[in-house]
This record gives sequence, structure tokens and C-alpha cells, in this order.
Amino acid sequence: MTRIFSDYAYGPGPRMGCWWDETCEIPDRPAVQGSLTAEVAIIGAGFTGLSAALHLAKAGVDVVVLEAEFPGWGASGRNGGFCCLGGSMLDDAALDARFGASGRLEFRAAEKVSVDLVADLIDDLGLEVDRHSTGETELAHRPKDMDDLRKKAARTEENYGVSSQLIEKSDLAAAGLGGPFFGALTIPIGFGLNPLKYLTGLAAAGAASGARIYHRSPVRQLQASVRRHRLETDAGSVTAQHVIVATNGYSSEHLPAEIAGRYMPGQSNVLVTRPLSDAEIEKQGWHSDQMSYDTRHLLHYFRLMPDRRFLFGMRGGLMTGAAAESRARRRIRRDFARMFPAWARVEATHMWSGMVCLSRNRLPFVGELTPASGFWAGMCYHGNGVAMGTLAGSILADCILGRNPAIYPAAIRGRLTKFPFGRARRAIMPPAYAGLMLSDRM
Repeated sequence: MTRIFSDYAYGPGPRMGCWWDETCEIPDRPAVQGSLTAEVAIIGAGFTGLSAALHLAKAGVDVVVLEAEFPGWGASGRNGGFCCLGGSMLDDAALDARFGASGRLEFRAAEKVSVDLVADLIDDLGLEVDRHSTGETELAHRPKDMDDLRKKAARTEENYGVSSQLIEKSDLAAAGLGGPFFGALTIPIGFGLNPLKYLTGLAAAGAASGARIYHRSPVRQLQASVRRHRLETDAGSVTAQHVIVATNGYSSEHLPAEIAGRYMPGQSNVLVTRPLSDAEIEKQGWHSDQMSYDTRHLLHYFRLMPDRRFLFGMRGGLMTGAAAESRARRRIRRDFARMFPAWARVEATHMWSGMVCLSRNRLPFVGELTPASGFWAGMCYHGNGVAMGTLAGSILADCILGRNPAIYPAAIRGRLTKFPFGRARRAIMPPAYAGLMLSDRM
């Protein structure tokens, strides 16, 4: 494989200490052996790949899923478990400038539909995913950010068809949102969940519907021909008419070559504490079970989970390797202690990291990489892949089946454009992050 980070980033090191791995059993499945054929081959068993597999298999399509490790090994099984609005880094003004007000509303509707789709799948499949939270709460980390939250609140009805709740600084304590914040906005769409339990349930449902899911089957080579593509693994191969690339931040530059230089992985770090006592919760003043995040560009995201463990995550890692991982874990522990000082000495029993995926135009991409090529992709969810990745998988399934997706906004159908510097594009991240960090402090 040809990737832009060091091998360490794609190995077991960053995942060691992932809390979700201790919460559910993952059935073992065989690796590919020998030569197989299928109508559709999917590379990657995360939210996008397994959603596509389930929707295709339920329609009677012969589908094979090739996973390098096991379902959820990548970002889908090591994120913060926020099923929420998002997927893009563009605000309303930027969406209006590119797509008009109607295009912006179409994309906002897709955000809401993506959350509803996850909820429907959980209910229809009878999955127990430790669901909690009524929507998501954004907290102002500076006084001036409340002005932006008030403007956002004014647009919530138009964008999503719901009313939002503004919480002034004086009311945060009563809402159980104790911390160094200057107010908040709650939009009642979304919920927290255990992402690996959700993903394991998707895999089981896909397999029950006829999808063939293979573990430990990394795709090493991809040979394209007219409507028949051959995917080589360590011990076998799959020949398929259509190929879905569902590897997001863990993609390889040549699988297929059409994605080379067109995505940017970025690190996100997470810690989970031991269960907190009632006295500890009272001391900090955070007893809300809301999914929450702050208004920083390099944001922090956090939630009190049903078992009273506290999950805290942050963006910002730029380097890879054992030493860099250690620095990132020290940094997240430092930020956690600063934001929640009453818990500064509470043990963080689990720490890990994974990679989100960005696009140059700051929008997701869902569709055929090149017209009539048979290569499809769903990727670049900007850290919000639980819901948007699930929707992307269902859209890709509809497209391959020749159906018109119920919702398929123009904002996610544009072409993936290249970043500068090709495989060396990581070089643009340090100055970009430095600028964001400076902006967050101003």
C-alpha cells in the first residue's frame, strides 16, 4: 500500500487502549482464499462499507467486503461515538456561495436524514448501542463565540426544521454543563452511541442478508479493466463489476489511483476515564449526558456516558510514531485537566487515536470517481462519519442499483480535487493548524 503517513499510523499502536474493544465481541471471519467473483467488491468494513453492503445485500446483490483487519478497526471503531449533524466544514454562507440557498438546505436536510437513518437501523435491527443524549450541545469557549451561536440558533429552524435552545452562561450550571464556557447552543438532533456495537450489528445484519465479509484481507493491488476489476489480497483475489472504496483516512494512494492526493488524513485523540462517582460529578458540576463540543476550530468533544465514564477527545495530532503518540496522549490529558479541573486526578483508563479524513473543498464525496469507471467512493466526513458515512453507504448502494437516492445533494457529488504537493501534502498541515490554533486564542 502507498500511504502518506508512517507505517506506525496504520498499525496497532494508535489503537492500543481503545475502550470500545472491551465492550463487545467481534465474531471472527475468514480471510479471502483463492479466486472469488462478485457483483460488487467493497474495500473497508467501516460505516460506509458496511452500510453499502447491507443495503446491496438486502436488494439481492452479490457483494464481498474486504477488510484489512476486522470491522471497525479504523476510524469507525475508534471514534467518539457522536451520531450527529455534520460532514462538512463549510458554514451556511460558504454553502450558499457555492450551491445557493436551495443547495445549502438540501445538504442540511441530508445531515438530518443521515442521523435518522442510523436511528432507524438501530431500531429495525434491534441493536443495543448504549444510546443517550437528546441532540448535541455546542459550548462557547470565548465570550464572543456566543454571538455566533445566537446566529446559528436563528438559522436552525430553516436548516433543520427544529427549534434550538440557547443556554446563557448564568444557566450552564443548572443545565449540568459545568466548565470554562460562556454559554451554549443545543440542537435536538443526534445522539451518543457505542460505535463499535453499532458497527458490529451492521456487519451481522449484512452477513445475514448475504454479504460475504472477509477479515485480514487487505487489498494490495487493484487491476482495472472494462467493467471487470480484480482486487488482489495476500491469499486470494476478487473480481467484481463495481468497486466501492470505503477506507476514508486509511486509504492508499493507488487503490484506486483516482483518489491519489485527493484526501487528507488528520489525527484525533480520545481518552476515557474510569466511572465517576456521584460526588466527583457534583464537584465538577457536569452531570449532563449531552454530546458536547466546544467552538474551537481544533475542537474538543466530550460526553458523560451511561456507565458514568467520561469521554474526552480533541483534534490536532500532526506527527506519527510511538514518541508522537505519547506526546499526543500527554496533550489530551493536559487539556482535559484544564477544562475539567475537578477531575484532573481522575484516572484515564483508556487512550487511543485514529484518523479523520478531510477533502480540499471541505465537503464529503459520495459517488463514482470517474464516470462509467465502476469505481465508487464515500469519504471525507471531517470527523462526522457515524451518520454521514452510513448515509453515504446507502447512497452508493442506490447508485449501483440504478435507483435515484431519496436524498443526494449536489454538495457531495462534486469531484474530489487534489491537494498541493501530492504525497508530500502533509506539509501544508502544520502552518494550517498553527493558524487555527492562533484563531482559537484570539
